[in-house]
This record gives sequence, structure tokens and C-alpha cells, in this order.
Amino acid sequence: MTAADDREEAFLATLEVMPLASLRDEWRRRWGPPPSLRSARILRHLIAWRIQAARYGDLTVDDRRRLKATSAPHLQTLQTGSRIAREYRGVVHEVIAEQKGFRYRDRAYRSLSAIAREITGVRWNGPRFFGLRQGARHGS
Repeated sequence: MTAADDREEAFLATLEVMPLASLRDEWRRRWGPPPSLRSARILRHLIAWRIQAARYGDLTVDDRRRLKATSAPHLQTLQTGSRIAREYRGVVHEVIAEQKGFRYRDRAYRSLSAIAREITGVRWNGPRFFGLRQGARHGS
């Protein structure tokens, strides 16, 4: 391991304790305007990725395509007339898939997210709320 390798490893270790403002400053110093992230954890990963990709090489186009295909969340396709239900705070909410959207309580909606927001009062990923996409369902 060279002295440059040692310095790089030491810097990567310091990323773990850097606050968001310092991470943004580091990004700005190296690459220009930082991304508009509010997560220090994600910005840490991005900085580490860029440093290591510059040193060891980036992913090939084929590798990126394969990663994207394997990491894409699986969303079940609903046929027209399909019914999905979700219990939320003791009430069962039933939605019917239509040709151009969804029907919930005799009202047409363009998305499951709009229905999830109607039910909970906050923004939700509709497919996740109704259990059609991987991920935890909160607030049940």
C-alpha cells in the first residue's frame, strides 16, 4: 500500500464522522456544486463511490444495466377490475383498478398514491402502502 493509498483510506474513514455541511463543502471542493441531498449518509456514500471509482475504475455500461435491472423494485401489474385492500387503523380500505386509474369510495383517482394520501393524510408511495411493492408498511 502506498502513502497515497493510506491517505485515501484515512480520508474515507473520516467521512463517517463528517456532518452534512462539511460533506457538501468537500463535494464542492472536488466536483463543483453538491447534489441537493438532505441525507449525510447518502452523500457520504456518493463521495466514497466517486473517490473509489476514480481510483479503481467505474462500472461498465453493461454492469450498470444489470444492476439497474436487478435493483428495480418489483411492482405487480393490476388488471382492470382487480381489487386490492389494505387495513389501516382498524378500517379496511378497498380499491378497484380501472382502465385509467383507480376507484376508491365511488371516486376516481389517477394513482394509488393519491388514495393512500386520502386515507392517511400524508404522502405515501401508493404501491408500497397497498403492499404491491417491497418495503415495510407503517402505521397499520
